[in-house]
Amino acid sequence: MQEPRHHLRFHEEHQHLTPAFGEDWFGVKAERFARFFGTPKFLVAQTLMVAVWVIVNATGLTHFDVYPFIFLNLAFSLQAAYAAPLILLAQTRQADRDKALAEADARHREALSQASLEQTRQVLQLLEQNTQLTQVTRELSQRIEALTEQIHRKVAAPTP
Repeated sequence: MQEPRHHLRFHEEHQHLTPAFGEDWFGVKAERFARFFGTPKFLVAQTLMVAVWVIVNATGLTHFDVYPFIFLNLAFSLQAAYAAPLILLAQTRQADRDKALAEADARHREALSQASLEQTRQVLQLLEQNTQLTQVTRELSQRIEALTEQIHRKVAAPTP
């Protein structure tokens, strides 16, 4: 009998796919940073920081970045320059992982389908054998009945 196979065996060849930026310290931090963009926490924090920045500089509490807020614009440009490639890299690597795992799932489903098809073939063979055995049993029963009638006629026949 064949040894049962691990149900995730089609995923094993994709285990080399590491997190989007690698598993080293920088990769882990970079992926966390990329995942943090777009979260409500980040958007609220950034909005609050910009509001404070504008209020402090527009009201004259400080003259760090006066209107038209050139330094704030530079900070946004710098943030976008780093954020966009990190996010795109994370999306590309995640798409690669998703594709590889989807292919592995498809091969797993195909293997299950093949196993199911083989089981169906075996059941059909067993049914065919059962039908043949039933036919043989019926024929033998008819022969036994015919022989029993012949014996009964000879034994029970009136003697002349």
